[in-house]
Amino acid sequence: MTVPFRILDRLRAGRPLGREEMASVAAGAADGSWSDAQLGAFLMGVAVRGLEAETTGALIEAMIASGESWDLASDVPGLTDKHSTGGVADTVSLVLAPLLGCCGVPVAMLTGRGLGHTGGTTDKLESIPGLTLHLGRDDCLRLLADHGCAVGTSTAEIAPADRKLYSLRDVTATIRSLPLITASILSKKLATGAEVLVFDVKTGDGAFLQEADAAHQLAHDLVDTCAALGRKAVALLTDMNQPLGEWAGHACEVRATLECLEGGGSADLMEVTYRLGEEMAKLGGHDVTRADLEAAIASGKAREHFDRWAEAQGAEAGWLGSPVCELAPEEYVLSAPRAGVLAKVETRQLGLLLAEAGGGRAAGGDEIDFGVSLRSVARLGDEVGKGDELGRVYLRAPDEGLAERFRACFVVAEEGEAPPLVYERVG
Repeated sequence: MTVPFRILDRLRAGRPLGREEMASVAAGAADGSWSDAQLGAFLMGVAVRGLEAETTGALIEAMIASGESWDLASDVPGLTDKHSTGGVADTVSLVLAPLLGCCGVPVAMLTGRGLGHTGGTTDKLESIPGLTLHLGRDDCLRLLADHGCAVGTSTAEIAPADRKLYSLRDVTATIRSLPLITASILSKKLATGAEVLVFDVKTGDGAFLQEADAAHQLAHDLVDTCAALGRKAVALLTDMNQPLGEWAGHACEVRATLECLEGGGSADLMEVTYRLGEEMAKLGGHDVTRADLEAAIASGKAREHFDRWAEAQGAEAGWLGSPVCELAPEEYVLSAPRAGVLAKVETRQLGLLLAEAGGGRAAGGDEIDFGVSLRSVARLGDEVGKGDELGRVYLRAPDEGLAERFRACFVVAEEGEAPPLVYERVG
C-alpha cells in the first residue's frame, strides 16, 4: 500500500491518483491504519481539488471492498433500489417499497437516519412497534421471496470505510463535496447489489444541496458513475422548497404512509412516488405501469401488502390492525399574518425547528420524540386571508416562542407561485 504521506502530497499538488491510492485510503479508513488527521486531510484535499470521475469510481469500489458485498441481484433478477438525498417530510420510500413489492417489482433498501434538518427513513420506521430493521443478506432474500420488498438500516459490515469517512466529513466541513457525496451513496447502494438504482435528488430550500446547479451535477455524477460501474440508473430532480406532503414528524409520517396506501395521500407526495415507481419498474424490466400502481392502491392490495411485509419484519399485528399516531399534546395553529399568497416556505428552518423541539436529531446520539409534528395546510402559491391557517405544530411542552418561529417560516406576500414537483430527469 502507498504511504499516506505520498498520497496526500500528490493530492495537494493536484497530481492524479489511481486505484492503488484509493484502495489505501479505503483500507486505512476501515482498519484504522490511517489516522483521523490523515483522513481529514484527504477529505479536505478532495473537497478543494476534486476527483476525476474514474478516480471516484475507484474509491467507490475500494470502499465496497472494505466490507461485505451482498450481490442480491444474483438471486433476485431485476432487483431495484431507490435513494433520496433527503429533505423535510420525504415519506416516499415508505410508500414506494411495499407498493412496488405488491406489483411484482422487487425492492431492497438499506435506509439511513436523519441528522440536522432532514428526517431519516430508519427513524420513521422505528416508530412502528416491534418492527426490526437489522437485516442480513439472508433476511433480505427471504423477505424478497415472500413479499417482494425488504427495508432495513445500513449495517456495520456494509462499506465500513464509508462509515468512518462520513463521520469525519461533518467535522471537517467537507460534507458538500460532490465526489465524496457520490462515493458515500454508491458505496452502500452498490454493495447491497441492486440491479437498478433510481435517485431522488432534491433541490430547493429544504434540500441537502439547495442550489439547482449543484443538485443537477450530483444527479449526473450518480447516474454516470453507476453506468461506468455497470449499473442501470436514473435520477429525478424534485422540489424541496416546501415539505413534501401534509405531515412532517416520524409517527405522523408513518400514518401518512398508510393513508397514501389506502388512497388518501396528498397529491404531491403521491405524484413523486408514482414518478419514481415508474422509473424503477421500467429500468428493472418489469411490465408495471403507473396505472398498475394506482390500481394496487385503489383495490386495497397495497395497504394489505404493507401489513404483511411489516409483520414479517416483526411489527406488532395489533398495531397494524389499528395504527395509532400519538401527536405531542401542545397544539399551535400557525395563522397568516396578512392576506396574500403563500410565497415562500423556509423548509430547512422548519426541519431544524422540529429537531430543536425533539422531533429530530441535532447530534448522532440524540433521542427522538416521535410525537413532535408539523402539519402543512397551505401550499406555495395558495391565496390566503389574514388569520387563515397555514399549518399546525404539535410540541411536547408549551412554548409560544417556538411556535411563533414555526409560523415565521411561512412567508405571505403579494404574489407567489407553486414550483414544479419534478424539474428534470437524468439518465
